[in-house]
Amino acid sequence: MRSVALACLEDMKAEETVEIDLVGKTSIADAMIITSGRSQRHVGSIADKVIQELKTRGFGNPRVEGLPACDWVLIDAGDLLVHIFRPEVRHFYNLEKIWGADRPADRLAG
Repeated sequence: MRSVALACLEDMKAEETVEIDLVGKTSIADAMIITSGRSQRHVGSIADKVIQELKTRGFGNPRVEGLPACDWVLIDAGDLLVHIFRPEVRHFYNLEKIWGADRPADRLAG
């Protein structure tokens, strides 16, 4: 599933793609992919491609939030979460900092 999503992001020229391993951090998913599109139209096109490819490859119907506005689209495919942002929105929410390996709890756990 991750490789399908990542291939779609590459094909659609998504920018600054980051993959975060969530195993042991939360039970909501095993992995999170965060990426950016250049505009609302680009974000929507990337999301449509990922959703369609996941369905075509037999991964079911992912839950999707944010498609009409396309500032931030969340694709919840069960074990995989894909966040597609416009750059300004991505910077504002800064999910990489929230979920990244440099979280204080992760440093203390080691």
